[in-house]
Amino acid sequence: MPELDGKVAIVTGAGRLRGIGRAAAVKLAEMGADVVVTGTGRKPESYPPDEKAAGWKDIESTAEQVRAKGRRALPVVVDITDRAAVQKMMGQVVKEFGRVDILVNNAAFARGEDRLPLLKVDPAVFQRVVDIKITGTFLMTQAFVGALKNPKGARIVNISSTAGKAGSPNTLAYNAGNFALVGMTQSLARELGPQGINVNCVCPGAVETARMDVLSRKDMDAIAAGSALRRNGTDEEIAELIGFLCSEASSWITGQSININGGTVMEH
Repeated sequence: MPELDGKVAIVTGAGRLRGIGRAAAVKLAEMGADVVVTGTGRKPESYPPDEKAAGWKDIESTAEQVRAKGRRALPVVVDITDRAAVQKMMGQVVKEFGRVDILVNNAAFARGEDRLPLLKVDPAVFQRVVDIKITGTFLMTQAFVGALKNPKGARIVNISSTAGKAGSPNTLAYNAGNFALVGMTQSLARELGPQGINVNCVCPGAVETARMDVLSRKDMDAIAAGSALRRNGTDEEIAELIGFLCSEASSWITGQSININGGTVMEH
C-alpha cells in the first residue's frame, strides 16, 4: 500500500499548471493521499499563454491530475483570509472525506506589485501580502488542527522562501511575510509537538513556475548563474521535499525551515 493511503491532504494555492501547489498535490496523490486543492477562482482570461494553450482549468485541472493517480480529489475555491470561508471549507472536507491529516500552506500573493522601493509600496498591497501569507496560514492551520480526529502523525508543511531567511531591497512585504512564517513554524512545532503533529517549513529559491513570469528569461538565468548549482529549481523538486516531510521518514523532524535553492542562500 502507498505510504499515505487512507490519508487526506489539503494543499492551498494549487491551481497553476506550473506551480508548487499543483506539484505537491500530485506528489501526495502518488504517495496515496486523497487531496483537497484550493485556489482563488482565477478568471480564464488571466491565465498565462501555456495554460490557455493547454486548456487548463485551474484547480479542476489539478484535481484531474490527482484523480489520474487513482486518488480522490476535491477542488475548492476559497479565500483563505476569510475565517468563515475557511471554516466552511474545512467542514466540507470532513463531510466529504471523514478526516484530514496533512496541510500544505502554499498560497501566496502574486509576485509583482509588492516588489517596489519602500516609499512606493501601496499599503493595501503590503497588507494583502501579509494577509495571505500570515493570516491565511493562521486561519487554515487553526481550522485544520480543530478538525483533526487523531492528531498523532498529522503533518503541517508551510511554504516560505529564501526571502524568509535573508532580506533584500524592494522586497519588504514579501520578506515580512516569509520571515513570519518561519517563526510561526517554530511556535506551532513547539505547541503541537506533544500531540504528535509535525510542523515544518520549506524555503525555496527561484523555481521555474508561473509566479516567476514577471521576470525576464535573462533575469532568471542571472539568478541561476548566482547559485552554487548554476540552475533554478522545478516545482517537482519542491514537491519531493514536501512529500518527504509528510512521510514517516521525517517523523523526527519538526520546527525546521529547510532551504531548497541550489545554494543561493545558505543561512540556517
